[in-house]
Amino acid sequence: AEDVEAAMFAVTRSYGLDRSEPTVTFTLLSISHQPSLVDDPVTASRTVRRRGTDYTRLAAVFRLVDDITSEDADVSLEEAYRRLAEIRRNRHPYPGWVLTAAAGLLAGSASVLVGGGVLVFIVAAAGAMLGDRLAWLCAGRGLPEFYQFTVAAMPPAAMGVALTLTHSTDIRPSAVITGGLFALLPGRALVAGVQDGLTGYYITASARLLEVMYFFIGIVAGVLIVLYLGLQLGAQLNPEARFVAYDEPVVQILASMALSLAFAVLLQQERSTVLAVTLNGGVAWIIFAAMARTGGISPVAATAVAAGLVGLFGQLFSRYRFTSSLPYITAAIGPLLPGSATYFGLLGVAQNELDTGLASLSTAVATALAIAIGVNLGSEISRLFIGAPGAVGGASRRAAKRTRGF
Repeated sequence: AEDVEAAMFAVTRSYGLDRSEPTVTFTLLSISHQPSLVDDPVTASRTVRRRGTDYTRLAAVFRLVDDITSEDADVSLEEAYRRLAEIRRNRHPYPGWVLTAAAGLLAGSASVLVGGGVLVFIVAAAGAMLGDRLAWLCAGRGLPEFYQFTVAAMPPAAMGVALTLTHSTDIRPSAVITGGLFALLPGRALVAGVQDGLTGYYITASARLLEVMYFFIGIVAGVLIVLYLGLQLGAQLNPEARFVAYDEPVVQILASMALSLAFAVLLQQERSTVLAVTLNGGVAWIIFAAMARTGGISPVAATAVAAGLVGLFGQLFSRYRFTSSLPYITAAIGPLLPGSATYFGLLGVAQNELDTGLASLSTAVATALAIAIGVNLGSEISRLFIGAPGAVGGASRRAAKRTRGF
């Protein structure tokens, strides 16, 4: 919300509308201009009825705003309208089948991060792709996203339960379910919600976090339904069988990079940004593994540090390319998402072991908040030394106004 408001301020001032007041919420964009103190204000508003994820269009809009506000460029109002219409007409860079394949790659890579092998990778990828297609089918029928998440969570969980019924000791069904959870957890919305709250946009933050809660409940409902049915069929789901990761660090680093790559494709990022965010995701996993597994530091603390570096590197990438930082940050946090803690928490609830289940779910929530706060902290550290493109001055930020809590 802060970036959108800053862009609205910059554009209006570039066209000579100094007495303008933009308002940004989760479902409404409005702007008011008062020509003078004695004139009535003119207000325009737009309701956000549908939200999509296309970071390619986001980058194009960022470049348009940069050109409008630049002293070296002279973009007329007609030219700005023409470029904006062209951005809206542009097709998504990746077709639907590529997005489905990316969902499978994301889930398969996540299963490798938690100890899965080649067979687990294939099964997790197949479950995620099936869930993605079912979610698209529900969307085409007009079902709300809550039910789409519920349906999408079922195929990976069902495949994991089916593997336990084979009584094979060579594969880890829990890794299959965890991989599917990685493909569904709303990490992007959580980070955005926490960042809006930390920067003073409390209405938008509340709406975003409420949406995250609904999505998470939908995922929980889908997985719990399948786990309950699996237990009734005699599936041996052992919550004590914690994950055993590969001994080869190179394999995990490659898996984390593949996960970030798949996440970037799902976000419809520009091809020129995919390599940078893939490397950023690999760095995030290296920092986390070095601190949590080699150094013995708390996984939550290690996640916060790794997420902070992701935010810092993402801001540096964006300053170098002079574009939005979101394409360089959002996909890179994928390897840090709390998929395993979420799975074991749901399994504990399904087996009526509420103490263990709620403890694992609390760890998942703490990890998710550590990611969000870490990313924001890394971004704020970069702001201390490098100004954000198009942003308002430090003293003008909502979050910078000291209220002493009164």
